[in-house]
This record gives sequence, C-alpha cells and structure tokens, in this order.
Amino acid sequence: GRPRPRPAPARRPRRRPGPALARRPRCALGVAGLERSPLSGGPAGRTALGAGSGARLPPSPTAGEPLQRERLAGAECGLARQVSAEVAKWVRVNRRPRKRKRKETEVLEKLLPDQLVLLLEHLLEQKTMNPRTLQRLERTYHLSEQDAEVRHRWCELVVKHKYTKAYRNVERFLQEDQAMGIYLYGELMVSEDARQQQLARRCFELSREQMDRPSAEVVAEMLF
Repeated sequence: GRPRPRPAPARRPRRRPGPALARRPRCALGVAGLERSPLSGGPAGRTALGAGSGARLPPSPTAGEPLQRERLAGAECGLARQVSAEVAKWVRVNRRPRKRKRKETEVLEKLLPDQLVLLLEHLLEQKTMNPRTLQRLERTYHLSEQDAEVRHRWCELVVKHKYTKAYRNVERFLQEDQAMGIYLYGELMVSEDARQQQLARRCFELSREQMDRPSAEVVAEMLF
C-alpha cells in the first residue's frame, strides 16, 4: 500500500520575552529615583523612565554655564598668580640695601581687597621687614583706609615687626573693630614689648564699656 505521510513537526510556540528578557529602558543617570538637590535651585528635572517611575533627570544646564565656571576659575587663578608676583616684588624691595638711593625699579600693581588680604598673609610669613618697606607698603595700598579684613592683617604686620609709626592704626582698629580685635590683643601681649602692652591696656580701658561681656572677660584675662 501507499506509505503513510509523516506528520509535520509541531511548531514550537513563540516565546514572549518575560521580565528578565524585556528590553530595559535607558536611563542617563543609571539609577532610578534620583532627584535634583533642593539646594541647587532651578526648575524640577524632566521624567526619565515615564510618568509612573518617579525618576527625574536634572534639567539641562543653561547654555554657557560650563564656560562661565571655567572662566571664573581661570580668573581666580589669574588673581592668585598676580598676588604671588607682587609678594616676590615686596620681598625684593625688603632685601634691597639702604646705603645707596637708587631709582625704584619695581612696578607694583593695584590689587583688590581680597588680593590685599592674601598679600599681607604671605608677608606675615617673612621673618623680618624693615620700616622702610612697611612705610612704602602702607602708602602704596592705603592700607589704613581699607576694609576691616585688610586692616586686621596690616595691624598684625605692624605688631609683629614693631613698626611704631603705624601704632595709631592698631589703636584705631582695637577701638572701632572690637569684634575682630581680640586676637590682636593677644599678639600685643605675647610680644612682651612694654610699649605694645601699654597700648593694649590703654585701648582696652577706652573701649571695654562698648564690648560685649564675654569678649571683655577674655581680653581682661589676657591683659591682667
């Protein structure tokens, strides 16, 4: 008889991808549920994984922000380099012998208040500075007319090197900027210089009534 036809092979049902094989949506952050920091300000971010996922992407940065940050960092580095150059000039001025009067060769730049603070802090690291250099320093930058931060460093420099011509600047600072003057009182007393200690006690007697009680007690312990 006729050969019996072979039955066609049964087709395997096409397997639908389960959760493990499903294509995962891409997320720029890599972690779901990240929110924009409340301290960073700005509008809320856009949804990353759909309306129901709750994950948020930070908003796109405003055009020019990276460039502005780069320029700001570069400007700050430039200002710091300018201060370093000025410090080197003042160190050379201070080392210059006094015997021969010669024409000043150093061209000194104008500095911003923050730069002046940095300059004076660097100069405070110098072991010695002669009165001639300190006088030129004050005249160049009008240090006695600057803000409290600058004048504070200037007074420290005056006390450290016993520059008596500028003691009036120290007296003024202790009376007008009492909140910042506590450290300066300590410097005057630690120096063990009779004139500086007398200056400290005189200024304290003139201004103690205007000082807050805790500060007055701290200064009194240092002076007496």
